[in-house]
Amino acid sequence: MTTVTKVTTGSVLEEKTSYSRLVCVDNLIFVSNTAGRCPETKEIPKDLESQTRQVFANIERALHAVDASLADVVSTRVFIPDPKDAMTVMTIFGEIFKGVDPATTVSCAPLSSNSYKVEIEVTAYKGASAAKSTTINIGHA
Repeated sequence: MTTVTKVTTGSVLEEKTSYSRLVCVDNLIFVSNTAGRCPETKEIPKDLESQTRQVFANIERALHAVDASLADVVSTRVFIPDPKDAMTVMTIFGEIFKGVDPATTVSCAPLSSNSYKVEIEVTAYKGASAAKSTTINIGHA
């Protein structure tokens, strides 16, 4: 039988708009688009690097709730409103996902708040980090 686990943070927005921070269906995990609001202080760091790192901390916290980690991430969608911020965000992204190498989409578009400099959504598969992985390079020699 399929097991569905929903993880919430207890935020007002999650309650008001009826969504979960994370939904896990058996081993397949969907993490909602996540901003850099610190769960303890409810504040959003003003600088891009701190905000980006907080986004990853928030995602990791949600993944840990279902016994998964950032190493289990298989796909990401990164939303950066200002194209000039893309390299800073993606450099941090590269540090965090070195060796994980998820399929990734990056888009520069407005977000739901002007305070957000980046939001990231991920899909993970519990156990992907322990699975045998093969890389096939189809690029130019």
